[in-house]
Amino acid sequence: MRRDNVNDFVAFIAVARERSFTKAAAKLGVSQSALSYTIRTLEARLRLRLLTRTTRSVSVTEAGERLLGSIGPLFDGIEAEISALSALRDKPAGTVRITTVEHAAEAILWPALAKLMHEYPDVNVEIIEDYRSPISC
Repeated sequence: MRRDNVNDFVAFIAVARERSFTKAAAKLGVSQSALSYTIRTLEARLRLRLLTRTTRSVSVTEAGERLLGSIGPLFDGIEAEISALSALRDKPAGTVRITTVEHAAEAILWPALAKLMHEYPDVNVEIIEDYRSPISC
């Protein structure tokens, strides 16, 4: 399916749910005329009337109701999953490996990491105690 087809369906869902081109256009951030054109081209492509328009109201036809009922929940699911994924970027996760000597690990690192590990349970910390002296080049 082409991307513009997806945008057309998003536009249809907005108009069908809002029952208003004005409110749907504001919600989508487009002009009313652009939204009206999008719906007309979608209806022409499908060869079905999805919405009944009057000067005062917009209502969904039987075909529009059927389409809204079938694709509306799918688009809602996509939107919900994208929102859930964006929550993941707001919190740190992964593994941090630190190589140090025993005294530094016990005196400095563990006290500092205890708070961090409690606040960020998705962060794994591996501390490796190594007594070898650093190699200089």
